[in-house]
Amino acid sequence: MKTVLITGCSSGYGLETARYFHAQGWNVVATMRTPREGILPPADRMRMLALDVTKPHSIAAALEDSGPIDVLVNNAGIGMFGAYEATPMSVVRSLFETNTFGVMAMTQAVLPQLRARRSGVIVNVTSSATLAPMPLVAAYTASKAAIEGFTGSLAHELGGFGIRVKLVEPGYGPSTRFAQNVQTPIEATIPEPYERYARTILSAYGNPSAVTTGRDVAEVVFRAANDVSARLRYPAGPDAVALAQAS
Repeated sequence: MKTVLITGCSSGYGLETARYFHAQGWNVVATMRTPREGILPPADRMRMLALDVTKPHSIAAALEDSGPIDVLVNNAGIGMFGAYEATPMSVVRSLFETNTFGVMAMTQAVLPQLRARRSGVIVNVTSSATLAPMPLVAAYTASKAAIEGFTGSLAHELGGFGIRVKLVEPGYGPSTRFAQNVQTPIEATIPEPYERYARTILSAYGNPSAVTTGRDVAEVVFRAANDVSARLRYPAGPDAVALAQAS
């Protein structure tokens, strides 16, 4: 029986992905910064562990507790909506710490065991924002686009060791925390010259023409984790699929 470790399982796509892998008969290690009772019901083959991907000691402790894993799903991430001009560099750095360096740190931490076994899969969850330019998410997109390049290079580097590396690119999902942030204007990052434009964009986010569900993403992550082909990219959700086909 295979084991998957998923980061960022407190809500959204990570939570649904944990549930989906469990329903398919996998051992699931669902990680999040602060595990709370009730996020996932007690069940055989399901464990919740504390893990902050920005802290090396937290990564090491979680991997020691999890034991050997077959698949790593790097899902943990934070969103940001606002005019780049008004986005403090401290905020930009915090995005990269989680969305970019957190993924890199987790990957580096699991590679020794996967390489020793000459098998395993790493699935990095990015965003459909990497498929087509979108307004007022420049810093967020940059943090995710970096992982796209990282993953493509890593897939070549690790293929000789029997390790597959995949990208899942979810579309827009109002059920995610990122969407909640988007629907709540952050005045500090939307200065007066951008207000009218931002209201128009927020309205579009609030009434999407297509919506990606947690189930959409979970199914694609599962498919990517089990795909033995050399395929790298897997758009998830109707809007992401449409963007991928248009690009």
